[in-house]
Formats: sequence, C-alpha cells, structure tokens
Amino acid sequence: MTRDQEPTRQLPRPAATVLLLRDAANGPEVLMLKRSPTAAFVANAYVFPGGAVDASDTLALAHVTGLEDQQASARLDLPEGGLAYWVAAVRECFEESGILLAVDAHGAPVSAERAASLGVHRAAVNAGTLRFGALLEQEQLFIDAHSLAYFAHWITAPGRPRRFTTRFFVAHAPVGQLGSHDASETVDSRWISAQDALAACARNEIELVHPTRVSLEEIAPFERAEQIIHFARDRTDIVTNKPCWGVGREGKKLFRRGMPAYAEIHWCDPHEHGNTSYELIAGVPKTLDAYVTRLIAPNPGFMTGPGTNTYLVGTDAIAVIDPGPDLDAHVEAILAAGAGRIRWILCTHTHLDHSPAARRIKAATGASIYGRPAPDGRNQDPAFAPDHVLQHDARLPIGPLTLRAIHTPGHASNHLCYLLENTQMLFTGDHVMQGSTVVINPPDGDMIAYLASLEMLTQLPVTVFAPGHGYLIGEPHREAQRLIAHRLAREAKVIAAMQRLGPVDSDTLVAAVYDDVPAKVHPVALRSLHGHLGKLCVEQRVRGDASRWEWIPSHAEKH
Repeated sequence: MTRDQEPTRQLPRPAATVLLLRDAANGPEVLMLKRSPTAAFVANAYVFPGGAVDASDTLALAHVTGLEDQQASARLDLPEGGLAYWVAAVRECFEESGILLAVDAHGAPVSAERAASLGVHRAAVNAGTLRFGALLEQEQLFIDAHSLAYFAHWITAPGRPRRFTTRFFVAHAPVGQLGSHDASETVDSRWISAQDALAACARNEIELVHPTRVSLEEIAPFERAEQIIHFARDRTDIVTNKPCWGVGREGKKLFRRGMPAYAEIHWCDPHEHGNTSYELIAGVPKTLDAYVTRLIAPNPGFMTGPGTNTYLVGTDAIAVIDPGPDLDAHVEAILAAGAGRIRWILCTHTHLDHSPAARRIKAATGASIYGRPAPDGRNQDPAFAPDHVLQHDARLPIGPLTLRAIHTPGHASNHLCYLLENTQMLFTGDHVMQGSTVVINPPDGDMIAYLASLEMLTQLPVTVFAPGHGYLIGEPHREAQRLIAHRLAREAKVIAAMQRLGPVDSDTLVAAVYDDVPAKVHPVALRSLHGHLGKLCVEQRVRGDASRWEWIPSHAEKH
C-alpha cells in the first residue's frame, strides 16, 4: 500500500470551540463548562464551549460579515468550507453557554438583555428544531467573523469513541453576557483565570483534557484579553496537533506533538493503523515508507545519541546514505538489508561515525561512492575516496527516484544533505540532529556557514528531516528556524557575558555562556563557543584567542 492509498477508518468530524475571554482584576478570565458525567465525549471534564460543525451551519453564511469563505478556508488551510467553523463556534457557544457572539445590522453587539431574552431558543437550536441561521434571519443579527480569532487546531487520537478535528478560536465575551451551563450536556460553569484552572487541575479538583490544558498554558502569560486576541490574529505558526499511537516493548503508547517519536510515527503510519514502532533499536531495519529503510549502527554515545542512522533508499536498486562506522555487525546488517541491490553509496560528510563503512560496502557490492573528500583535521576519515565528487544541486537518479545534493557547510566544510525529491524527505546527516544541537568545531566547523546553510533549508521544498541520529523530524522549516534562533540566542549570551566580564579566557566564558547545561558538557560546548567567537571575530565584534577574548565596543557604545 502506498502513502496515497488509505484504508477505511474513522474520520474525525469537523468541530469548533471558542475561548471566551474577559478582563478581571487579576487578569484575563475564560469561561469553562463542566461536561455531564453521562456525556459521550470527555465526560466530567471542564472544557470551552464548542461542538461539531453542523450541515445547517452553511445556511447561516449569509449572516457572516467581515470574512469570505475563501479567506476563512485559507486561514484554516482548507480547500473550502472554512467559514462554517466560525458559524459553528458562535452557534455552539450560544447553545452551551447562552452567550451570543452576534451584532445587529449596524454592527452593535447584542446587549446582555437581548441575549437573555433570546436564551429561550437555546434548547430549540440545540435540538435542531430551530436552525441557527433562521434565528439570525428572524432577529436580523449577524456574526462578525473578525471578532473570533483562529487560535489552534486539535484532532482527537485514533481509537476514541468519537473523533473531532477541532478549530479553536478566541473572542471577547460581550459586555454583560455572563453565560451559564445548559444543565444538560454541561452541569457547571465558571469564569476562571488560566493560572487558577491549571492549578485546580494540578490539585485534582477539576479535570482538563490535554488540548484544554495546553490552550490554558498558552494564554496564561498574558495580562489582558486583548493581548490574547492580537496574539491569535498575528500568529502564523498554527499547526495540527494530532496524537498518534505506536507500539514497542513497553506496549502501545500515545504520542503527542513535541514528543520525540511523534513526527516519525505520523510519517511511517499515515493511515493510523497504530502498529509502527516507537523504538530506536540498533541493527533492526525499520521501514520508514515505500522507499526508505533505516538501520541504526551499534555506536550509541554522548555525541551519537542512539547511534548513527544509515538509510537505504530505493526500490529495485538501492542507495546507502551514510554507511556509518566500520563495525562488522553494522556492515553485515546493511548488506543483508540491501540483499544484492546496493548500487550507490552516499556520505553526508566524513566524520568517523558516518563514512568509514563505505569502503567495505563498495568492496562487497561494487557500488560507487558519492560525496566530498575529507578535509584535514581530527575525527575525519582520511581514507574516504569518493568515485564521484558531488557539487551543490547535483541530481542523482536512483531508479525511479531522484536524490539532490545540497551543500550545507557548517558542522563540516564538506557536509552534504540529500533531498529525495519524490517525497521531499531531506537526509540531513549532522547538519540537523534530532534531540540536540550539533557541535560547530573550528577550524573546519564554521558558525557563519552553518547559519547560512540552515537559512537555505528554510527555502527548500522539504516535508520531513531524516537526521544522522535519532527519529525523523517533522515541521522541518520550523525546526531550521528554531535552530537559527537557538544559535543567535546563544550568541547573545556570549556578547552579554563578554560585556559583563571584560577580557576573559575561554574556560571562564564557557561557564558563563553555558550555565544552563551541566558542567560535564562544557568541554564539548567549548568547541561551539569557539565557533561563535570565530563568527564574532569575522564580524569584528570580538578579538583575541583562547587565553584572552575581548569585546570590541561599537562606535555608539564608545560614546
């Protein structure tokens, strides 16, 4: 079965929910409703008003102002039908809390008194005997779509009795509308700050499901409701949170976004069978997709994590990417997995945990070696002898597939990434690692080149990173930007420490700049510190050597 073929499964139902916000003496409060103990979905939990998108919600679109369906759909990353989520959010809010997020023909919000009088229709709208669009038409009311800001997207995990793909919105509660539970689906209601709700959950006084808790954590730092609204309107980083199941020696486990195996499980199991492994086991081939199998070398360690990843790419004929260290067990595992089909050997760079096995695999298979010669220096593989030296943007046909070489100096001057153009998987070697940042060790390591190479990745058509160590990495452009931000933040700490300490030696400086990591890591951190200092020297903001570094004040700082 290919990634484009999908078995019959339970599809999540579209839904919408809204965080109703109001300002109080101690900061913003949000309306929360307790689900009935007999509810079929998240019974007993405190939630925000919301529910499924109804087919009749499209009948109310004529009473939506401020947004067209094309704009709404683009905001939700949907081909069409996005505006119905705004309608559903307002309708469900009215049904469950009695708060009506509507305006009159002149754009004035519905008054508390009028909302209360319309509350007699809540049960009928909820039962479907009165269409919400008909109520809006009857009362000549409209939904101001601009008043609801899109905030988050959550999909219920597979296997639940009910599944929803829910869009979260934030909105100001209309002045004077306090709301109340419906005493049917919901049995309690309260206005509460995010901090107090989280604290109550920690004390086991209230139950919060994961998406609710994460939403509260996101809004907790804000001091006013308006700040939350602006944050939601301005954010461009809304991603789908879609829990997934994996299997392993500890049994079946649920993985959420942010957990190391999350992206890999989604990539390997796009149809949610729940049977892909969450373990990283050396010597055991793992099929990542129709074209790629991964083997982990038995060389775990502080610098290599669970071990070096070797990838076998292809269908009938196979390319080996990063054959790894020259270890008998690993070479034998590669040859067994390749089963006489290995034709190409590609190395991302020539550090000793990535390229040495290339010679033995070539001798055993006759495959050609591709890459770039080893530079001088420690931890390099001087015997690496590529049959073909790859230039930036070179393309290599692998049967029906194409691998594109991307020169990414920084961690190593000869470092290449390989883009499988058919699936947009990028094999990143040590340019991007899962679970940690890479060491930039001068003179071959170059911080300026590294940051430029990361920036280049943000412009490539990449769907997933396949790193040299660890799991597959999702949201690759976001990850590249995160790494850039991390390096620049570390650079800012270098500058601040030098300005504070004055002329300083490397050992003192590394302790100040890397005070957030254990001291035992400082010898390795010292290498990247020298990478940062080398960049600052080139930019003429620092001068010196390991025994004495000195900040060079700018003209403005001198005066």
